[in-house]
Amino acid sequence: MKYNTLISAIFLIFSLQISGQVYTEKIVGEKNKELKDSLKVEKYPYALPIWGEKVAQKGYKLPYSAGLSINYFWQDSEIVISDLEIGFNNGPKYNLDEIVRFDKSSVEAAAVTIRPDVWLLPFLNVYGIFGKGKSTTKINAGIWVPDADNNWSEIANFSTRANFDVTTFGLGLTPTIGIAGGWFALDMNMSWSDVSGLEKPAFSYIFGPRLGKTFKLNKPEQNIAVWVGGFRVHIGGDTDGNINLSDILQLDGAQQKVDNGIEKVAENQTKVDNWWNSLTPAQQANPVNNAKHNTANRALESAGNILTTLDGALSTAGSSTIQYSLQKAPKDMWNFIVGSQFQYNKHFMFRVEAGFLGSRTQFLGGLQYRFGL
Repeated sequence: MKYNTLISAIFLIFSLQISGQVYTEKIVGEKNKELKDSLKVEKYPYALPIWGEKVAQKGYKLPYSAGLSINYFWQDSEIVISDLEIGFNNGPKYNLDEIVRFDKSSVEAAAVTIRPDVWLLPFLNVYGIFGKGKSTTKINAGIWVPDADNNWSEIANFSTRANFDVTTFGLGLTPTIGIAGGWFALDMNMSWSDVSGLEKPAFSYIFGPRLGKTFKLNKPEQNIAVWVGGFRVHIGGDTDGNINLSDILQLDGAQQKVDNGIEKVAENQTKVDNWWNSLTPAQQANPVNNAKHNTANRALESAGNILTTLDGALSTAGSSTIQYSLQKAPKDMWNFIVGSQFQYNKHFMFRVEAGFLGSRTQFLGGLQYRFGL
C-alpha cells in the first residue's frame, strides 16, 4: 500500500552527497620543464595539506587546500520493499508480504547541498555534507489472494504520491592519485537523512570510483576535466515510521476499492471452503491439498484483516495514522556516471555529472570556490 511511499522517499535523498573534482596534478613533459623546476624551489605557503611543500617540490601542482561547493542534485530511482508490516491507529501490525505486490515503486528527489572540504593529505580529501531537499514517492501496489485452485488474483489496488522534506548531513573522504594530468579517485561517504514520518534518521553509504583526465586550455590555470565511473548506493534496510493516513493515501475512490476488496475476499473464502468440504478425509489429508488450503486461508485472513482495519480507518481518515516497518533496498546497487568540470581559475570550478543505466537516473550541477589554508 501507499505507506511505503514514505519510505521510498528516503532512498532518493541518499544520493545527495557529491565530491569535488579537483586533484593533485603531476607536472611532466619537456614543455613544462620550467614550471616543474620552479616548483622544486618554491616555498609552499599553506599549512594544508600535510607534506604539501615536499610534494610540491617533487613536481606536483597542488590545488588550493580548502573549498566550498554548492550543488544541485536530481535523481529518480526504483526501490524494492519487503518484510512489510502495517498497523492503523497504534493497533496490531499485519505482515503483508504474502498478499501485497508492488508495481515499480519509484522515488524522485531534488536537493541543494553545501559541501566544505579540505585536502588533509596531498592524496586525501575529507569533506562534510549539509543538504536540504524534497522528495516525491510514487507507489503502485495491489492486494492479491488465491482461490480454490490456488490461482492468485488482484482484489484491490492502490496508488499513492507523497511529498517529503528531507535534511541530510554526513561525512566523506576521497583518496586520489594523479598521474600526468589524469587521476583516479575513490569517493566514499556516510550520511544520515532526517525525514518526517520516520522514527530515526535514515543511514546511507555511497561509493563512487571515478577515472578521469584533465586537459589544459590556452589561458593559464584554465582546464577541462572529464571522467567516467560508477555510483553505488547502500541504505540502511530497517525502516520504522508513523504517518497520517491522509498524507499518503489518495482518499478519492479508496472506500469503494476497500468495499470491493472485502466482497472479493468473502467470495474467494466461500470458494475455498466449498472446495475443501467437497474433499474426502483422505484427500484432505493429502499434503498438497492441505498446504493449498492453509495457504489460501492464511492469505484470505490477512487480506480480510487489513481491508477491514483500513475500512475503519477511512471513516476517520483525517485523524487516522499508519504505523509501518519494512526492509528497503535499491533495485540496482550500481549505475554508470559521466562528468565534466571547467576550471575557470584555481579559485572557481563549474561541474556537471550525469548517471544512468540500471534503474537509477541522476543529474548534478555545481559551483566550487577554493582557497588556501
